[in-house]
Order: sequence, then C-alpha cells, then structure tokens
Amino acid sequence: MSDTLTKLTYQTFQQGKNYFGLAHKSLSTQLRNFVYPTLRQETKPIPNGVISKLQERFNRLLETDWQDAQKGVYSESLLFDNPWEDFFRYYPLVWLDLPQIFERIQQKNYQDFSSNIETDSYPSYYVQNFHHQSDGYLSDWSANLYDLQVELLFGGTADPMRRRILSPLKQGLQAFDDVPAKQIRILDVASGTGRTLKLIRAALPQASLFGTDLSPAYLRKANELLSQIPGELPQLLQANAEELPYLDNYFHAVTSVFLFHELPATVRQTIIDQCFRVTKPGGVFIICDSIQMSDSPEMEILMDNFYEAFHEPYYKHYTTDNLVERLEKAGFESIEVQVHFMSKYLIARKPLVNN
Repeated sequence: MSDTLTKLTYQTFQQGKNYFGLAHKSLSTQLRNFVYPTLRQETKPIPNGVISKLQERFNRLLETDWQDAQKGVYSESLLFDNPWEDFFRYYPLVWLDLPQIFERIQQKNYQDFSSNIETDSYPSYYVQNFHHQSDGYLSDWSANLYDLQVELLFGGTADPMRRRILSPLKQGLQAFDDVPAKQIRILDVASGTGRTLKLIRAALPQASLFGTDLSPAYLRKANELLSQIPGELPQLLQANAEELPYLDNYFHAVTSVFLFHELPATVRQTIIDQCFRVTKPGGVFIICDSIQMSDSPEMEILMDNFYEAFHEPYYKHYTTDNLVERLEKAGFESIEVQVHFMSKYLIARKPLVNN
C-alpha cells in the first residue's frame, strides 16, 4: 500500500471513530432527555469559532501522529490498533450502564459503589464515581468499559493523544545511549488498563516496563491486555503514587497519562515529588493530561462544559494550576510544554547533579 493510500486510510479510520463518538453522544443525550427530562445538564452551546478551532486541532493531531510513524517513532501498524473484540463485547454494556449513570447524576450520588467493593483502604479523593462511571475505578465492570468510554468521550483520539508521549520519551532516553536497551527502566504511574504501557512497548520493545495503579481491577485488565503482546511482561504493582515503592534514582524515564486532573492540588505536588525521587539524574518525566487555561484559553467553554457534564471534583482547580511551577519545585528543569488536540504535555528533566 502506498504512503498516500495508507495515510488516507488512517485519516478515514480516525474520522469514522470521531463521527461514531459524536453519534453516540447525541443518541445518549436524547435518551437521557427522554427518560430523565429534568436532568438536562447546564452546559453552554459551543460557538462555531471554537468548533472550527477544535477541528483544526483534530487535524493537526492526526498529521502529527502520521508524521511520527513516518519518522520511525513507532510502526504504522500502531495507527490502526483498535481493540475490536472489546468493542463488540462491551459496547452494548455501555448502553446498559447508562440508566445507572443517569440515576446517579439525578441523585447527585458521587460515591456509589457495589456492596462487595471495599473502599476503606483508598484515599478519600479516589473513592469517587469519576465521569459518573459505575463503581468508579474499583470493579472489573468499570475496567472492562473504561477504554471504550474514553474513546467515545474523545471521539477516537485517546490513543493518538497517548502516543504523543512516545517521541519525547525516546528523545529523553538518548541521554542513556550507553545503557543496553534491556536495562532501560520506564515507569508508568497510574497505568490503568495498560494502554499507555502497550504503546510504550511497541515503541521500545526491549525496555523493562513497570506500572503502578491503585485499582486491582484495572491492574487485572492491564495484565490481560499486556500478556497478549510480545516481549517481556511489564511489572505491575498495586500502589499509591503518593508513596511509590521504588528506590531513589531507579528509572530512566517516568510517564503519567490522564492522572493529574483527578487529584487534589496537594496530592499533585506529592506525586510529582515522588516521580522526581525515583527518576535517575538525567532522566525524563512526561505528563500527559487535559489542556489548561494557560495554554488553551480559547477552549475555556469546553473545559467548563467538561466540569459541568462529568463528575470531576478537582478538574476546575487543575485548569488553572501551574504544573511547570510544581515540577520546578520538585527539582525538575528544562521543562517543555506541548499541546495536542485536547491534551497538554509537560516534558521535564531531572538534573544530572541534584541541587
């Protein structure tokens, strides 16, 4: 297949996922308004100018994703990686789950968990029905639906946004060119269902990968996903990122994707401090998370709507938090900021000599 045809196929594939996500949102909103007419959410209409800018960002994301594949950051095949088996198995369950979500929203019940789930051992900020999803992050049901729910939320762009960490990750690891590939250690903090670790494995097939998460259910899902791909199985641990169970200066790189907007401000700093502690001097720490007001003021209405439509109790503060300042406070330097579509990236270095 020629490059032109492959690129067109990729763009069509992504546009199709985007249209599907939009159709799902429209139909689910109509269902909510029919079943729960008093439940209309107070989101603001999006001006045409913002929609145009959003489309421009979407197109740039696809172009960057394509170009990184052409540069060899990862294989072209990764552009077409889609968990079709999970889609056909779990998409009907997404619809079956909606009545519970609507009921939870109507009752403003944001700490609703199945009776068999023990919540006492988790931080209070974690025991939430983030996105109104059933059981929060603490059940196999939630873990099975999560990736599909995120794909629908982002119109099929979740993985293209996750892949934006791969180029700065490989560039950051150039500081350790004298280290054999198999001895390179990379930690993904709050690895969830393992999608980010799967992408890192595709880009760095010989590196030793590690992942932590608070949820045993999500770690089970991650283990299921990662055991299906070639290479050494990543080492997964159930752990609170506020107290990472690793030695100082242990990892050549640390990543964290879509975590920080779900944390209270003080916890954000604690986790950044922990990531600094376990990163080797000269190593790189990469955060991928939501856009903020400082980099995307023109998208303020979308950030406000997200806060209104989803249960994200710490998101409002996150949108104005100074993450660069937090990284510098921990000791990181040479901090680079990138924005791709609806995500922001902070790439930070740990100094060779601690100050």
